[in-house]
Amino acid sequence: MTNNDIFKKLRVALRLRDDDIVDILKLVDFKISKSELGAFFRNENHPNYMECGDQVLRNFLNGLVLHLRGTKENPKIPGEVLLKKNSLPKTDAPPKRTKPDRPKKKFTPEITPVKYKNKKKS
Repeated sequence: MTNNDIFKKLRVALRLRDDDIVDILKLVDFKISKSELGAFFRNENHPNYMECGDQVLRNFLNGLVLHLRGTKENPKIPGEVLLKKNSLPKTDAPPKRTKPDRPKKKFTPEITPVKYKNKKKS
């Protein structure tokens, strides 16, 4: 299993977005852009794929510990951090689009008279 696989699995398991991962890495003074981060999660055959080095994964794990547990001065309970993150609505998400209220049309089938040809009885 590669570092990229571990990173992907942690991202899915903890429901982390790119913004969250960048913030976690900032906790340990490791700066990375979203595009660099996206390169780790690409398919290996993609031209922009990049291998996740040991340093990136190590810093992410250290930042994740700080994110979930906190520091000695400011401890956190990991379960509460995860529950709070998953229960809060995302404020930066665009508002959901709703369809304008339109009066509902009643379905009235068109009745067209059918013309039958009289067949001669033989």
